Amino acid sequence: MRRGKPAVTRPATDLRPSEDPLESMSTRDHARSGQRVAPRQHAQPPEPRQALGEQLLAARERKGVDLYRAERDTKIRVRYLAALERGDYNELPGTVYTKGFLRNYALYLGLNPEEILEQYRQEYGNARASEPVAIVPRVLEAPAGGLTFSRGVVVAAVLSAVVLLFMAYVAYQLLRFTQPPALSVTEPAARVTTMDSSANRTVLAGTTGPGLTVTIQGTGQQPYHVTADSSGHWQQEVPLTKGQNQFNITATDPSTGKDSVPVTLIITVPIPIIEAPTLSVTSPTDGAAVTNGAIPVQGTTNASSVTVSAKYLGPVGPQPSTAAASPAATPAPKEILVAPDGSFSDSYQLAPGKWSLTITATGKQQETTTETRSVTVAFTGVDLVIAIKGSPAWLKVWVDGVVDPTLGNGGQTFAVGRTVEFTAQHTVEVRTGSAGSTYFTLNGQSLGALGPSGVPETWLFAPPAPPQQTNRH
Repeated sequence: MRRGKPAVTRPATDLRPSEDPLESMSTRDHARSGQRVAPRQHAQPPEPRQALGEQLLAARERKGVDLYRAERDTKIRVRYLAALERGDYNELPGTVYTKGFLRNYALYLGLNPEEILEQYRQEYGNARASEPVAIVPRVLEAPAGGLTFSRGVVVAAVLSAVVLLFMAYVAYQLLRFTQPPALSVTEPAARVTTMDSSANRTVLAGTTGPGLTVTIQGTGQQPYHVTADSSGHWQQEVPLTKGQNQFNITATDPSTGKDSVPVTLIITVPIPIIEAPTLSVTSPTDGAAVTNGAIPVQGTTNASSVTVSAKYLGPVGPQPSTAAASPAATPAPKEILVAPDGSFSDSYQLAPGKWSLTITATGKQQETTTETRSVTVAFTGVDLVIAIKGSPAWLKVWVDGVVDPTLGNGGQTFAVGRTVEFTAQHTVEVRTGSAGSTYFTLNGQSLGALGPSGVPETWLFAPPAPPQQTNRH
């Protein structure tokens, strides 16, 4: 048997740090061995693992539950679950409880509890790895099949579970008595909210502990008391007023008497800006002089109605001694219809004298715009207005001694509610078939009926003289 040469061992110190044994082989050596020379591939560094709290938060979000639902399912307080997800272990009661909470929370979220506990030890040290893990008394998963337990083990497990349940109950009650109830408002979503100006009511809603009493105190209102349902949800409809509405909301635990931290909501309902209507008066002009009592009132507006009223300021020149020249009582205000295009036009009857006219436009929300005009009424000649009231009346009229052509020599019968007007330079004479149904207004001065109803009479009007009864037929 042929013995080869002894192999020469190269000291490890002779190797360069970057030298690889395979790389030291020559290309011919690889060719002899029938091996293909492959380029050296560098291993990719492992991706960094999420922090423990981030894993728990991501798992809960995948499960689609909030902390309050997780509290009800795992019997672990919200503050402890939140501390686990933040990695704030100073908020937890101790290492034993921390590991127990981590184990049960991992089972509830579908994570491997052993991997979660191992990551906890790696991130926060293994100084207490030998301490027992407290199990929160809630069965989250059924034990895997195929295992058998002796009767003693089962009894010991049951007793341990009872003890742990009792301890958990005591701890839960201690937390209830030491911690205020939780309260959240979900509707409206923002603590400071502005609503539509037409809003007069809204609904407040939120969550708290099941069976807790929620008190809602609004400014200037009686407080509302509502009890949360079995899932902790509550809601209440409240009235709103224009401006700022402030509501203070508190949850009270009836068994402990403890109140939650108050939540303040401010809901603003804007006060609508009311604009006064437009008003343009084209007639009468300020200081106008009118030679009869029918004052034309004309103009345009965007309001829904226009009203004209008058105030007597005094006579024009020396006051005549006749009663007909004395000013009448202030006439009642008159409403003028507004056309679809915003224009308005009518007349307003006034007695002789100086007057102040007030034209008022009123909008749909009772906002108003007012224009004032000063006018002087000084009659020349005769202006006689005849109104038929109570019963029909036959009329025949002479203007300056000539029969009025519109009525003719035979006269004309007028129905109740009719009004006719006659003007003359000197006289107007009227024959009526019913003096009590014929009402006269002479030069803006109301004279009323001058005789009894059903009696025919003839009256001569020649101001400034008072009316005179004649025998003309």
